[in-house]
Amino acid sequence: MPFALHRGSPVRGRRLSIIQTRPGQLLATVVGATVAFAVPAQAHVKWFAPYIVDAAPQPIGVNLTNVWFWIGIALALTVFLATIAVETRSVGRSVLAGMDRISAPLAIRSDDFMRAATAAFFVAIFAVGGVYLTPDLQTPSALVSWAQLAIAAGIFSRKTMPLSALGIIALWLVALKDYDVFHLLDYLALGVGVAGYLLLASTDDARWHEKRFVVLFWGVAIALMWSSLEKFAYPNWFYPLVEEKPFLTFGIPRDIFIPMAGVAEFTLGFGLIWTPLVRRLSAVALLIIFTAAVYPFGRIDLVGHAMIMAALILIAVDPLSKRAAPVPRQPAAIAHARSLAAVTMSLALALVAVSSSYWGLHATFYGANGRATAGQISTHTYSPEHPHGPGTPAISKPDPQAHSQ
Repeated sequence: MPFALHRGSPVRGRRLSIIQTRPGQLLATVVGATVAFAVPAQAHVKWFAPYIVDAAPQPIGVNLTNVWFWIGIALALTVFLATIAVETRSVGRSVLAGMDRISAPLAIRSDDFMRAATAAFFVAIFAVGGVYLTPDLQTPSALVSWAQLAIAAGIFSRKTMPLSALGIIALWLVALKDYDVFHLLDYLALGVGVAGYLLLASTDDARWHEKRFVVLFWGVAIALMWSSLEKFAYPNWFYPLVEEKPFLTFGIPRDIFIPMAGVAEFTLGFGLIWTPLVRRLSAVALLIIFTAAVYPFGRIDLVGHAMIMAALILIAVDPLSKRAAPVPRQPAAIAHARSLAAVTMSLALALVAVSSSYWGLHATFYGANGRATAGQISTHTYSPEHPHGPGTPAISKPDPQAHSQ
């Protein structure tokens, strides 16, 4: 599969061309342009601001008539196509080779890294206590915290890794007693990806063992694409963060920034399952974004995103990929036209599939107009008079019953 990101300046002085680009300039331009409008996109809004899941989402048609949404899509397609054009040439191969040299020490120990990162994450949420798998899924049960410590312990042996994988899925299922299915879908793809990785990493069957990273990477990509839709469905959830931390938007008007940040998150998530250079540069950009988000949002943001960040490091390392894409046999103009068509069609299909699932499942669970009452909405969502809800603190801990029932 293909997909892409950015470009830079000429190598030798005759003409400007995206094909004549220094590898370092290519990488810097890709990451810099993406980070410029996406940094706060990665702070999970449910961890830091009031929300209510069963409120009616903004109609999808509002986004389709938003010019800034389409500008974001156009920018993403331009960047993707430019990266694809570079990838099949010597510049792209040089970038991949350079990334291989830098990441080689970690690439040969990718499994050790992922197992250690997963164990560290579950130890961290055991220490935080009172949550299922992620900061906004709260529980008073001490048994849940001890179960997460047991999951961490099981990762140290290949014989017990399947039990840890089962434990992750079991915790998601147990959370259903406190939270609605739709709310928990935010964490399903990542949970299945990590559990699938642990299960496949523990097997001696080479045919399945070699698929472990593919399952993990797809889980992360789908999780990011799904979570990005909150910025289109519930832009008002992000208003308190903008009120408290106006520097997050870099001076861009709020209602321009939020949809473009959503496009950035969706397209970078999609980039994680495209061609080698695209997915590696997408992972690098997302790592910078997630790391930058820790400063304004703190330790909870770091702990909550630790599993995604660990997987992104492995995607940037790309331990199993065939590094260089084959040079197309057809003329360059035809190859580029086909690449553009593939990128455009695939991104369109992904947007349709994920967004229709989001809005469709919400309507299935809560009805076309949502299930939340006017009182709940005024308490748990933004309004100009009470930006955090009447009597609600600026940074509030979610109540499982209030937000899911």
